[in-house]
Amino acid sequence: MNPKITLIGPGAMGEAIIVGLLSKQITLPEFIFASGPIVERGEELKAKYGIVPLTDNVQAVQQADLVIMAVKPQILKKVMRGLKGHIPAQALVLSIVAGASIQTLSEGLAHTAIVRAMPNTPAQIGEGITVWTASPSVTPEQMELARQVLTALGAEIYEEEESHLDMATALSGTGPAYVFLFMEALIDAGVHMGFARKTAEQLVTQTILGSVLYYKKIGIHPAQLRNQVTSPGGTSAEALYYLEKAGFRTALSRAIWAAYERSLELGKGLNSKPPESKGEG
Repeated sequence: MNPKITLIGPGAMGEAIIVGLLSKQITLPEFIFASGPIVERGEELKAKYGIVPLTDNVQAVQQADLVIMAVKPQILKKVMRGLKGHIPAQALVLSIVAGASIQTLSEGLAHTAIVRAMPNTPAQIGEGITVWTASPSVTPEQMELARQVLTALGAEIYEEEESHLDMATALSGTGPAYVFLFMEALIDAGVHMGFARKTAEQLVTQTILGSVLYYKKIGIHPAQLRNQVTSPGGTSAEALYYLEKAGFRTALSRAIWAAYERSLELGKGLNSKPPESKGEG
């Protein structure tokens, strides 16, 4: 029904959301309001997509059915102070701010209908995956609207437990960085053997893409697929032996756990309350 959607923070992920909203025809361009401090950025988005740019957050949310918080974690508290008490009672707030809990958002905005989501980088081309959860006061209709928006970014998984979003931050949110590092290492190895870098990039990119698509189509456990391409005494067996000997699996597991612990640490800082000032006397 063409909901009015306000985006607070029109950065790269914010633009990806705009593209998804329009490509999935969730609403019309004139019902998308993008609010940010840089006038030129707003005008750029208006020229590209026909949305309504604003620099006043309070003005931007006045008629909103959905308010999407897409600001950087470092400025979230400042933005919430400006918006507190101004979001319409019937509106849904959807936050993609990493580490910001539902409680922090609810208290900071004086609003109860909150969806917290953790998308990842491929969402910028509609191929991401988002883990999300909702506060108890979110209505079924609002849940469906949130699902439509997140589906516009790729796949989505709803979780009852909010703690699972910190896990998702370490696994899927940070996951593209692991994949890119793996790609980089494979490409460099190809260049070391003598391939031109462009050729090595093509070989690695298509190998990874094809492997993932093959796995999705066949639908069996990755260990079985690995066994299928590992002949006794062959090249794959030799390569895998060195990877295991070097602790590849353990290093990756430890890296993900470290990212999870860091996510918890950042969340504590973001969600902590300032100490109460004590009066004199």
